[in-house]
Amino acid sequence: MENGRPDKLKTNLLTRLNRIEGQVRGIKGMIEKDTYCDDVLNQITAVKAAMDSVSKLILESHIRGCLVKKIRNGEDEIVDELLATIKKLL
Repeated sequence: MENGRPDKLKTNLLTRLNRIEGQVRGIKGMIEKDTYCDDVLNQITAVKAAMDSVSKLILESHIRGCLVKKIRNGEDEIVDELLATIKKLL
């Protein structure tokens, strides 16, 4: 476990990211083959949704692990970091 990230979560994230990587390569291939724009845009939307899913999993892990630990240690400034991160995600 590294950075409070359990091995099961890490494996899940890597699996998802490998799938996303394949989707992005597929989009590149679609561009090379001059695939109809709407089809390409639909694939881009799918990749964005998949990345959002990965972000949510990491954010949840961060809140439940790293954030709670730091707050318990009196490092309350971590809340400001979390809020800045959430603003970037939104």
